[in-house]
Amino acid sequence: MTEPLVATENLSKRFGGLTAVDDVTLAIPRGGVTGLIGPNGAGKTTLFSLISGSETPTAGRIVFDGRDVTRLAAHVRAALGVGRTFQITQPFAGMSVRENVAIGAYLRHPRRDEALARAAQAAERVGLADKLDAPASSLTVSARKRLEVARALATEPKLLLLDEVLAGLNPSEVRDIVPVVRALAGDGVTILMIEHVMQAVMSLCAHVYVLAEGRLIADGAPAEVTRDRHVIEAYLGKGAADRIGGGNVGA
Repeated sequence: MTEPLVATENLSKRFGGLTAVDDVTLAIPRGGVTGLIGPNGAGKTTLFSLISGSETPTAGRIVFDGRDVTRLAAHVRAALGVGRTFQITQPFAGMSVRENVAIGAYLRHPRRDEALARAAQAAERVGLADKLDAPASSLTVSARKRLEVARALATEPKLLLLDEVLAGLNPSEVRDIVPVVRALAGDGVTILMIEHVMQAVMSLCAHVYVLAEGRLIADGAPAEVTRDRHVIEAYLGKGAADRIGGGNVGA
């Protein structure tokens, strides 16, 4: 069996009396797109923060590319190849798209000309080549999402954590960005994505993990997971699960 690119082992995170992530063990294979889904407040973004290093786990460990990174700082993990986006896009409004993306490129390209060139390449990969010199403040919601991906991509990650890049987009915009994500995976970037747009999850992901109240309640192919009784109950309640009659009751 091929060693996963990133794995968590019995990972937990508590904030005072609140357990946001509870004993989560998962393994993300190299290449392709893996989904992380679950109701609001399930702990998905906290799990991303633990993997990327912006939060420290209360218990458990994280292995990335064969190395225990549990106690490494976020900037060290970024240098090792962990990139991420954030749910709320916050570009530097007074800077151009090119300059915003270059912030990520400076991680590996300290010379300004090299960073700007790398930024242009990353922007082109996400469909922002025609907006490189536009102020970030002028971008639509959809373009800001692409900018967020481009900035993370400019760090040249092995693992790209995408946190709801489709949230707030209309169906047409979703259809336009799905091929971008698929192309990035095709280029060899391993992607773990949090997403509520199930059409995109079904289209992009070979495997999906489901969190509810901080715990991993199911994983498998998207079509299997969406039929799982525990998953239906987590999203819609026990009554709905009884009416729908979700299978895999022992999952």
